[in-house]
Amino acid sequence: MKIDVRNYVFENITPYEWDKSFLVWSTEKTKKLWEECLELLKKEKENGGCLTVDNETISTITSHKPGYINKILEEIVWLQTDAPLKRAIKPYGGVRVVEWALKEKWYELPERVVDIFNYTQNHNDWVFSVYDAESKLYRKNHIITWLPDNYARWRIIWDYRRLALYWVDTLILEKQKDFGELSDPLNDEKIRLREEIFKQIWALKDIKEMALSYQFDVSKPANNAKEAIQWIYFAYLAAIKEQDWAAMSLWNVSSFIDIYIEKDLKDWIIDEKQAQELVDHFVMKLRLVRHLRPGAYDEIFGWDPTWVTESIWGMWNDWKTKVTKTSFRFLQTLYNLWPSPEPNLTVLWSKDLPENFKKFCCEVSIDTSSIQFENDDVMRRCRWWDDYGIACCVSYQEIGKRIQHFWARCNLPKTLLLALNWWREEEHWTQVIKSVPLSQPLPPRDKGASSIEILDYDEVLANFKKAMSEVARVYAKTMYCIHYMHDKYYYEKAQMAFVDSNYWIDIAYWVAWISIIADSLSAIKYAKVKAIRNEEGITTNFEIVWDFPKYWNDDDKVDNIAKEISSYFSKELKKYKAYKNANPTLSLLTITSNVMYGKSTWATPDGRESWLPFAPWANPMHWRDSNWAIASLNSVAKLSYDDVQDGISNTFSIIPKSLWVDKDEQIENLTSLIDGYFIKNAHHLNVNVMNREMLIDAFNNPENYPQLTIRVSGYAVNFVRLSKAHQKEVIERTFHEKM
Repeated sequence: MKIDVRNYVFENITPYEWDKSFLVWSTEKTKKLWEECLELLKKEKENGGCLTVDNETISTITSHKPGYINKILEEIVWLQTDAPLKRAIKPYGGVRVVEWALKEKWYELPERVVDIFNYTQNHNDWVFSVYDAESKLYRKNHIITWLPDNYARWRIIWDYRRLALYWVDTLILEKQKDFGELSDPLNDEKIRLREEIFKQIWALKDIKEMALSYQFDVSKPANNAKEAIQWIYFAYLAAIKEQDWAAMSLWNVSSFIDIYIEKDLKDWIIDEKQAQELVDHFVMKLRLVRHLRPGAYDEIFGWDPTWVTESIWGMWNDWKTKVTKTSFRFLQTLYNLWPSPEPNLTVLWSKDLPENFKKFCCEVSIDTSSIQFENDDVMRRCRWWDDYGIACCVSYQEIGKRIQHFWARCNLPKTLLLALNWWREEEHWTQVIKSVPLSQPLPPRDKGASSIEILDYDEVLANFKKAMSEVARVYAKTMYCIHYMHDKYYYEKAQMAFVDSNYWIDIAYWVAWISIIADSLSAIKYAKVKAIRNEEGITTNFEIVWDFPKYWNDDDKVDNIAKEISSYFSKELKKYKAYKNANPTLSLLTITSNVMYGKSTWATPDGRESWLPFAPWANPMHWRDSNWAIASLNSVAKLSYDDVQDGISNTFSIIPKSLWVDKDEQIENLTSLIDGYFIKNAHHLNVNVMNREMLIDAFNNPENYPQLTIRVSGYAVNFVRLSKAHQKEVIERTFHEKM
């Protein structure tokens, strides 16, 4: 049997082009169940953000007994552990990181578990065992900035729909067939793939056992909408019970589920209230996903996101819409269950989407600030496949056919400072780059004397490109080590069981804070920038004489610098072979780490002072854009998705009156704004429609805003759960007052 979910969905969905009038509010059963969830969430917050932890049991697919919120009320069942919001330990990613996370929450890792790792291995320890001195040096100096070290791979697109459509025994048979075809002559690649497939079959058998503990038999296909959702959820649960990636995305299930809902509606098995109830209960469970995180995680992201990203489909390549009634139903959960960061609802926007769906998306965005938009037309044009989902924040992947290797990111402002400081890191004066000559040698200076120097654009750019080339080389080899060891010690057997045995791989590199680079180089080129150096010759600050073109103002002089640097770094990364011959891709994305990494970086030539937060994503430093909303969007749209195919994150905040006073006019204007932005081949847009004053009030009176949701990057957050430092940074961002 050929596994082909895409063709099944293509041939069986019922496209929907009408309005939202069929939607219903939550049922009484949903209201009661959600009230119980809200009470649990309140207790979790009161307990410092973690309700409880099972520190005794290593989490596996079958490790915990069945758990419920309220068995009588739940339409979709099963939890990660045996109780809602109880976190579990996953030490195969990094046993020491689990120990730290437990101690921060006043738990201890039992000696029994610690002793296990005297006889077996974990990913974190073995990654560090194969890093060379150069990789460790770049890590220590925050040039290649790591994520918390048991983060795992972060992103793989696996196809949970397969369990519902083909059932587990068929999937096992297909994997066994793939295993048998890996015959003589054997080589390293075939042996490695045999091992992977064996582990995948093992995981599928565990999933069958897990479902049976709830009296469900997934060796049979799903026969109705409730079973289809339940089967999908079982497959997703297997993944999150074994792995604790930052992003455990859902990909796209809404249109697939709609096939079953439509059949049940036609057969009078359910009505519209029951259809919405199934979706509400599924989403409710996704909102309760939890992982055991160390404090370093919150420091980067400001809270505890899980990136359960659900992509609400755009168009097929034959220009038929993928939008169904269940696309509407998923968005309706933001009303029935209140606004929420999770799941991370992502609309794949096309100029040819049904107009009624566009308007409903914009209405939801205005009301909740809980969804993001990505350019379906651009991604299908550049990546060609139309059955795809979004991994984590902004990253395209074919569902079940392509995975992504990801981990660290590059601190470009620090890389620029290396170029200005003769390859030395500015804070500790460490010589980082050792084998590359400068365009101009270190000038003579009096010992112990500080100095002022006017920076030359051509010289700075030449040295900066040399620094980027070196960083790309070290970045590439470091990522090779990470993913080689990940396969060996923390392989994702449950996820990969729902991926083709022969799959494609992207390796995702992150460039952070492109606007600081664009503005710095623009200032050096078009103004006069004086570098103030200490007695060691290290830049400590910069004086800027005259004004200069600034990013996000639709000025080609500076926008083209951002485009040039992105393209250059992408080409440098592509020079190096990646693990398993993965295809290198690049993203302009930072999450909320702009606060954390700004603290470790001294002043930059754009006028940013030492230790201040960086600008987020493809956004500008605060208060530098002066030409209003459309100009800012035009600047970002110039960045080429062809060069940055892992994604270009842009967060856009506008006050309601800028879209007009009347709600219908606001919806029309936001629809036109997004259409115009994406027609220019822009890739991504977060939209917040709110007043800065509301965020200030939430900062001062958080108890009044328990559900306030705001888009901050390729994801949304509960504003009052952000750290105060992150809240202040969000408040300082641009809120456009004019179009």
